[in-house]
Amino acid sequence: MTPISRSGAGRRSLATLICGALAAGGLAAAGVTALEPGAASASSHREAPLISGQPQYDNTDVYAFVSPDKPDTTTIVANWIPFEEPAGGPNFYTFADDAQYDLHIDNNGDAQGELVYRYTFRTHRKNGDTFLYNTGPVTSLDDPDLNITQTYDIDLLRLRDQKLVSRTKVADDVPVAPSNVGKASMPDYGKLRYQAVHKLAGGSTTFAGQADDPFFLDLRVFDLLYGGNLSEVGRDTLKGYNVNSIALQVPNDMIRESAGQPVVGIWSTTQRKDAHGDWTQVSRLGMPLVNEVVNPQKDKDKFNASAPWNDGQFLKNVTNPELPKLIEAIYKIKAPAEPRNDLVDVFLKGVKGLNQPPNVRPAEELRLNTSIKPTMHPKRLGVLDGDNAGFPNGRRLSDDVIDASLQVVEGELVGSKNDLGDAVDKNDKKFEKYFPYVAEPTSGSRGALAKGTTSGTDVRSQLGDALKPAGATGSGTDTTLIAASAAAGAAGFLLITTGFLWWRRRMHNRAY
Repeated sequence: MTPISRSGAGRRSLATLICGALAAGGLAAAGVTALEPGAASASSHREAPLISGQPQYDNTDVYAFVSPDKPDTTTIVANWIPFEEPAGGPNFYTFADDAQYDLHIDNNGDAQGELVYRYTFRTHRKNGDTFLYNTGPVTSLDDPDLNITQTYDIDLLRLRDQKLVSRTKVADDVPVAPSNVGKASMPDYGKLRYQAVHKLAGGSTTFAGQADDPFFLDLRVFDLLYGGNLSEVGRDTLKGYNVNSIALQVPNDMIRESAGQPVVGIWSTTQRKDAHGDWTQVSRLGMPLVNEVVNPQKDKDKFNASAPWNDGQFLKNVTNPELPKLIEAIYKIKAPAEPRNDLVDVFLKGVKGLNQPPNVRPAEELRLNTSIKPTMHPKRLGVLDGDNAGFPNGRRLSDDVIDASLQVVEGELVGSKNDLGDAVDKNDKKFEKYFPYVAEPTSGSRGALAKGTTSGTDVRSQLGDALKPAGATGSGTDTTLIAASAAAGAAGFLLITTGFLWWRRRMHNRAY
């Protein structure tokens, strides 16, 4: 494919923005008649019925790119737990202890993972007699005032023909960066983030912890087509929400088949134990938006439980997609002719001459050519704008996958030139220049200050000894609690009980 140079100028007016088409797709999937507040979805935010009730296991996005400051390495970022409200305590956001969070790498195009980096987590509690996440200002990951902590292990699984060849523990008991409770509780969150970056043997680096949700788009689709008249567009509705992020940076030579075959396919999955004690895959994500607006309702849960090797069962959803038909019906933009083999190339095989491996088996993976060096000035539309280091050659944090995907779906590669988009072109926060690259999470203390206070007001609560942690006695015990923790305690009376749906689908012949 020859990249198409685009300046971004002359974009269509809001009345022709394809955000409305996304709205149509969402409405059709929801049945049009009953729109629930808060039932929004992004790249994979609450995209399928079963996983929407299990946020700890819900993979929201996957990114893979050649590291801009270390081009001999590739960085993989995978996120979980959509729509984390920063002030959502006292039970803040942890990875699940009964899950396997897997990063899969297919280095020969056969739709099978040759490498799996498996993350498993453990939660630790210092004082079970208090409802507090932290009992004072936290200045380090081993601070005694950080009551709830997590650590994780990483196992590297090597596979051949979907059978386990070897298993190697590459990390043990690595600390997780906590949820950003607020400025009073965590006065220097950047320090905590830095302490959670861990070097591994062989030149790899890992991070796990909370981060700003890097996906950007306007999700007000569920307010009856963006207000009914496209008046509600152009606002990043994921602004201010956080996710739990896993980031792994590995030397290119460790994950690709060879220098002569540098293309890797990447996706992530989540397994959890079902009621029978069997490991069951409940979430899967590679390319963005596939399970969101390509797969129909009847296939969404099936896709989350499936493997790329079996993606032939979903091929018709790509060759005969629903979304262009909805766009044509509502906005009179003619749908490209079917079958859509151009979409098969982009979303299932990779672009020939760019990121398509030889003898590729069509499968939904995020495909990255690790030999293409990062550009100094990334373009948000990636390959569509002549920037071959960007989407759909992998996915950088700054890539505007909504606009790029919509333009491709509407026939950009088969002669139907367009500049469709949702009018949200960048993230609300700047990404970091160094690993793990994701922006720091929004603080739980965001928002206006209380009347009569200033940012310099002492953060110590005058409630003092009235909020001693259970078991603390004597005047010599440091039990002064911060105001933010007291607020979190008040919020504790408003706990929301979530019922987890247990899948009974068994994974047969699973070797790992």
